[in-house]
Amino acid sequence: MIEKTYTVSGMTCASCASAVTRVLKKIEGVEKADVNLTTEKVLIQSDRDLSFEDLSKAVDKAGYGLVEITHERESVLAIEGMTCASCSSAVERALKKQKGVSSVSVNLTTNKATLSYDPSLVKMSALKAAVDKAGYKASEIETKAQEDAESLRQALEMKSMTIKLITSAIFAIPLLFIAMAHMFPELKIVLPEIIDHKMNPLNFALIQLILSLPIMYSGRKFFTIGFKTLSKGSPNMDSLVAIGTGAAFLYGTYNTTKIAQGFHNLTESLYFESAGVVISLILLGKWLETRSKGKTSQAIKKLMGLAPKTAHLVVNDEIQEISLEEVTLKDILLVKPGERLPVDGIVVSGSSAIDESMLTGESLPIDKNIGDKVIGGSLNKNGSIKMRASAVGEDTALARIIKMVEDAQGQKAPIAKLADIISAYFVPTVMVIAISAGLFWMFQGKSFDFVLNIFVTVLVIACPCALGLATPTAIMVGTGRGAQMGILFKGGEALEQAHKTTAIIFDKTGTLTQGKPSLSDFISFSDDEDALLRILASAESVSEHPLALAILEAAKAKKLSLSQPSDFLAVSGKGLSAKVEGKLVLIGNEAWMNENKIKLPELTQMTTLSDQGKTVLLASVDGLLEGFLAIADQLKPESIEAVKKLKKLGIKVAMITGDNRRTANAIAAQVGIDLVMSEVLPQDKGAEVDRLKKEGYKVAMVGDGINDAVALTKADTGIAIGSGTDVAIESADVVLMRSDLNDVVKAIALSKATMTNIKENLFWAFIYNIIGIPFAAGVIYLFGGPLLNPVFAGAAMAMSSVSVVSNALRLRFFKEA
Repeated sequence: MIEKTYTVSGMTCASCASAVTRVLKKIEGVEKADVNLTTEKVLIQSDRDLSFEDLSKAVDKAGYGLVEITHERESVLAIEGMTCASCSSAVERALKKQKGVSSVSVNLTTNKATLSYDPSLVKMSALKAAVDKAGYKASEIETKAQEDAESLRQALEMKSMTIKLITSAIFAIPLLFIAMAHMFPELKIVLPEIIDHKMNPLNFALIQLILSLPIMYSGRKFFTIGFKTLSKGSPNMDSLVAIGTGAAFLYGTYNTTKIAQGFHNLTESLYFESAGVVISLILLGKWLETRSKGKTSQAIKKLMGLAPKTAHLVVNDEIQEISLEEVTLKDILLVKPGERLPVDGIVVSGSSAIDESMLTGESLPIDKNIGDKVIGGSLNKNGSIKMRASAVGEDTALARIIKMVEDAQGQKAPIAKLADIISAYFVPTVMVIAISAGLFWMFQGKSFDFVLNIFVTVLVIACPCALGLATPTAIMVGTGRGAQMGILFKGGEALEQAHKTTAIIFDKTGTLTQGKPSLSDFISFSDDEDALLRILASAESVSEHPLALAILEAAKAKKLSLSQPSDFLAVSGKGLSAKVEGKLVLIGNEAWMNENKIKLPELTQMTTLSDQGKTVLLASVDGLLEGFLAIADQLKPESIEAVKKLKKLGIKVAMITGDNRRTANAIAAQVGIDLVMSEVLPQDKGAEVDRLKKEGYKVAMVGDGINDAVALTKADTGIAIGSGTDVAIESADVVLMRSDLNDVVKAIALSKATMTNIKENLFWAFIYNIIGIPFAAGVIYLFGGPLLNPVFAGAAMAMSSVSVVSNALRLRFFKEA
């Protein structure tokens, strides 16, 4: 399956998004077309490589535009050594030969080369090398990512909208004043005689016509797009505005010509203020909407801003400053205090506290020493470190997070399909209502002015902008907030599905537990406990057994200095023997002690520890039992709390493990889990998920290993721990950047909050239309109520969009209750 994302221009409402989806799905090979009104992007999945021209033609035919998204960079190089035109030609040729370079322009006068290239195909270092090979020297002096072009496009669009809004407001205010002043005699507003509706009716009409022209020009987009989509058979919001305000303007213009012929009574039938003020109000609504929509992608912008532009490369103890794109795998990089880490890597020198809060949601800085992994984009707080690059470019954790969040924001949640279905029929239905209402009042003997008022008001108030924004804005803000908290939803569907969870299965090892054995209990029969631990750890220091590592870690934590053992012997399934400082040390199980004729007393404490699922090792020194060690895969501190919270939410909690029943039950009892699935082979984990689903549960699976991948895929919601394997992360729907299981509860709570927000948005989107359309059509007037003015209809329509976006933005402040 091939996936490509494009920018769609000209969309203004949900019916636009539906129209674009329809035309794209008609193209042979297109399996899926997800149009996001908020981001103005479309994600196309196809079973073949479709040409951009074919896609663009189809979208253009529907009345919209399709723009290719490229990842090109635009750079300016300073070229040294050029003296004539042949030099500049040589540099140009050398650069053009490089794969991924799309355009080059070399200026001999300024000694600069401007070029566009794809950094995924060619690195800046290769371009510089090509210039050097041609006999000249190149150095980068300016870099501009084409991603910035998107921000620039949005900024220019905002500026254009601001100019149109100000222009329309400048002319709409006096237009409204002139047109309406005489209707309110109690205000005692007297117009100059030259434009008074009684003394100079023609001037009164002409001044309104003149004032409305700049407003109509400012709102010309409504007419160009509205009539184009109408002619293509897929009318949208712009079509409603264009027909309504266009009819009012044309009727006003017609009456102006009649006034010029002497029909002065028609000064009461000029609708220029309706057309002008409605367009101004809709422009205001669009301006507020665009301004608010800019805030929905704030989380993504913050993440993008984390990566530094340059890195300090260490070559033969010398420091070179290079651009981020030039960093390659295994490069040694210096990161100074207060700087952000350029890429993912491993600390090879120095130590520091690293703030990973923007990436993982972890509030406290984490101490990093030699051998520890570090994440690109995180902040180095105090010490200088040297790191070896382990992931660069699109493979870094930061790049993958940004990609994951962008994909999630671009995909539709199933609930969005409801809005799509409604919007596909909504605009044509509104047109039918507007025409029917107009005809009804015409047959009731009302004047043409009254009928036109009804027609325009219905069209204007029914604009479905809010309907199209209800779902995508909430999903964008919700996924963005999740990213800030270290919770990554891979799509709108994952965000919608998580809150439906009624049963959750936790993998044991590495999910509920630390994933590595540690010394949980150490019982010493000698007076000096530390001395005994030092001798036992020394004996284990040459062993490769996982249990030996637990004993060594305990000794390391106490900073005990170990001795080199001799005569080391390890017997599989029993234990080991070794000489340490001339003493014979035995460590192993009861059978190993009996085999070596070590006298064992009655040890009830040992039995108790075994019943808790812990592995107990006996230890003797020179033939005497000196103590025993209990080793277990310890529970994560937050496991008990997370399980309690999930139970409070009414969710059934289960644990799945390959461990024996006794060990599994012991761990489950500690954490408070009732349903235990023990002795389950990796390949059978998926079947256990299916079993719960058949019982009617909506199942979430939480895991971290390769053996959890099938279960994560089969679950309704797969949740991977971020410290887990790439396979688990790829198979999951939700990725937790931290290993804190409380984030499972937060993910479910955020999903619930987002879905509640979407439902609230849909309510506000519908309520305006449910109340507004009958009011506009004159139903209330029919029973003695007031008639809605088109100006108020325009204001209500604008406010519906603003209220929906503003409500979605509340999710930015989500905190788990």
